Amino acid sequence: MPLSASPLSAQALQFSHGATPVLQDVSLLVPDGRLTVLLGPNGSGKSTLLSLLARLAKPSQGAVLLHGQDIHQQPTRAVARQIGLLPQTPLSPDGMTVAEVVARGRYPHQGFLQRWSAADDAAVAQALAVTGTSAFADRTLDQLSGGQRQRCFIALALAQETPILLFDEPTSYLDLRYQVEVMELIASLPRDHGRTVITVLHDLNFAMQYADRLVFLKHGRIHTVLEEVSACSAALIEEVFETPVVRATHPQSGLPVFLPVSGGSR
Repeated sequence: MPLSASPLSAQALQFSHGATPVLQDVSLLVPDGRLTVLLGPNGSGKSTLLSLLARLAKPSQGAVLLHGQDIHQQPTRAVARQIGLLPQTPLSPDGMTVAEVVARGRYPHQGFLQRWSAADDAAVAQALAVTGTSAFADRTLDQLSGGQRQRCFIALALAQETPILLFDEPTSYLDLRYQVEVMELIASLPRDHGRTVITVLHDLNFAMQYADRLVFLKHGRIHTVLEEVSACSAALIEEVFETPVVRATHPQSGLPVFLPVSGGSR
């Protein structure tokens, strides 16, 4: 994929925690209007890569390019108008209503003297509608279920009206029903709203069912990029995660499902 077709890219990134290398020579093009999922074992560098793409950290070498220019050479507010981020553990302000939390997403569009506008109202209303949170906009976060809260945080990111959205483990701590609910919502953002989405997931089979594109990391390097989820093999999963699996086919989607080899079968 040519660089001009990628709104966000990583070029030969290196990053360390002290003397411990975390990412080594990572280059990645993020395609426009697709859902890219970052996968890999614990400690492989997935969340670190997402942090670098979000400009939360600076690489020791290499660069993150936003529309072809170094992201660290661009004004903070300009970057915030292009990239929205939902961290793994978002802050939950006490006593704030859902509408107030979602309205925080408008900060990149607020100038020093600029007042709240009809455009801000419209952006918040649209974010609430897309995430199905309008019905409890006047309730506080502590009155909501885990899945409802997560949808509210996604609404906050949508209210920024950024073309690029980054999610770090958006289904963590949720039960199965809410995991499905959140992933259905995230998958709809590229398909129905033209957003470019990158998310870190731990659940391999959720990634298989919802991703447009898979990026596997291992030992701080990109191991494999799959442009077609159906091309994922048991051999690849075994090599990346170092555990035996069998490949099955989902009876509805026809996409791969990977199951661990049970102790009795080894």
